[in-house]
Amino acid sequence: MKLHWSPRSPFVRKVMIVAHERGLVDRIVCVRTVAAMTKPHAELMQDNPLSKIPTLLLDDGSALYDSPVICEYLDGLGDAPKLFPAEPAARFEALRRQALGDGFLDMLVALRNERERAHPSQTHMASTAVRKAAVLQSLEREAGALGAAPFGIGHIAIGCALCYLDFRFAAEDWRKGHPRIARWHATFAQRRSVQATEPVDDS
Repeated sequence: MKLHWSPRSPFVRKVMIVAHERGLVDRIVCVRTVAAMTKPHAELMQDNPLSKIPTLLLDDGSALYDSPVICEYLDGLGDAPKLFPAEPAARFEALRRQALGDGFLDMLVALRNERERAHPSQTHMASTAVRKAAVLQSLEREAGALGAAPFGIGHIAIGCALCYLDFRFAAEDWRKGHPRIARWHATFAQRRSVQATEPVDDS
């Protein structure tokens, strides 16, 4: 399999953590692909017309995107413990957590892009600040249940979002006022799959 990949993308990292957890890293060839929002990538669009990463090319030439789809596909390969629960209640809880983590990441990526504009929208940034605080408070309330649940796709998505806060918003102390989710994240960060996928800003 071939993965359109970047060492900076939190959504690519999410896929790679799944690959590590499932023991599939040796089956994936990572292809460095720059997918800038302001510059469509012609080669990438042959595989994904959205010009977005991650995009996974299967051995039969077909393509899968985006990260939730790729992660669930990888979870069906091999014999390692599943990251997507089969039992309905547990599955939907995991999918909800994945949606929370992915949505948080979407928000943070958009915020970073807005901050880099010549004239950032103060209205947009103020709105994002309110929603970011709400997400962190929600995670703080959920930290105990998150820690008690079997490790899965929801943990990976939320963990990647919090890691992205450290990577791109290092000056902000998100841990202040959120001790429970901070403790959970410290445990998440010790997993081999997480340590093996540390982001690198090679721009």
